[in-house]
Amino acid sequence: MALTKQEWINLEQKAAELRDLCIDTVNWAGSGHWGGSSSVADIMTLLYYKYAKFDPKSPDDPDRDRVVVSKGHAGILLAPLFSMLGLIDREQLKTFNLTGSKLGIHLDSNKVHGLDSSTGSLGHGSSIALGFALAGALQGKSYKSFLVLGDGECNEGSVWEAAMATSHFAKRGATNLITIVDRNHNMIDGNTEDVMALEPFADKWTAFGFETITVDGHDLPKLAEALETALAGGPKPFCIIADTIKGVGVSFSSGNYKWHYGALDEAKYNTAKKDLAEYAKTRIERAEKEGK
Repeated sequence: MALTKQEWINLEQKAAELRDLCIDTVNWAGSGHWGGSSSVADIMTLLYYKYAKFDPKSPDDPDRDRVVVSKGHAGILLAPLFSMLGLIDREQLKTFNLTGSKLGIHLDSNKVHGLDSSTGSLGHGSSIALGFALAGALQGKSYKSFLVLGDGECNEGSVWEAAMATSHFAKRGATNLITIVDRNHNMIDGNTEDVMALEPFADKWTAFGFETITVDGHDLPKLAEALETALAGGPKPFCIIADTIKGVGVSFSSGNYKWHYGALDEAKYNTAKKDLAEYAKTRIERAEKEGK
């Protein structure tokens, strides 16, 4: 198992805190991208608390790993995450996307210390992450670059142009780029397969020259194993397709594309908080039972 029992429990607690703080931020903001933020919470927890070489006390370290969250609408999750890491004052979360706040709906890397790139124009993060990877290789740096994509985002042609370039430049060091797709099966207008079919999704990444791993994106040990395989490296770049659930952990949003973006009234907020507490309890109990 890639995680010890205590690591697994600790990471479950961090992921639970992150989802909980995200739903609070949606509530304070009056609305937000809850669905695709909740689905990526486990991925971001593993990256920042386990695998990415990143010290919040030295967020500008030139040797740090780079993390590009191309699905920039997950900013309402990244802001709470950076708050947990000590890079954003928690009180500032109460201003998210409000007039005068430095925390816009798509976070600005010029205003949020530690954020490697501004994103939000879907598909652009792929090329930015490749640029980071190639720059590191050319400079003889050992850092890794992590790219986090949404599955609906993969409708963008620029994603596949960058994928083709990543594979092509593997011989020049682009294998230090690890792509993770938040495959929650839904986008703003419906199920991905209804709006613009992606399947056979893994085969597409393989055809573009990637080593492709499909894994349960809410199973922390399995996701950790996939990341460790990718970090071990090889002659090809890696793509991890994390099979997730949009709006996970909350009864009314789980698997519901209509919660790509939404607002919470008092009743929904209270339901969400209760559901998330129960979801966290179930997952932590599993870690305590199955961890080694």
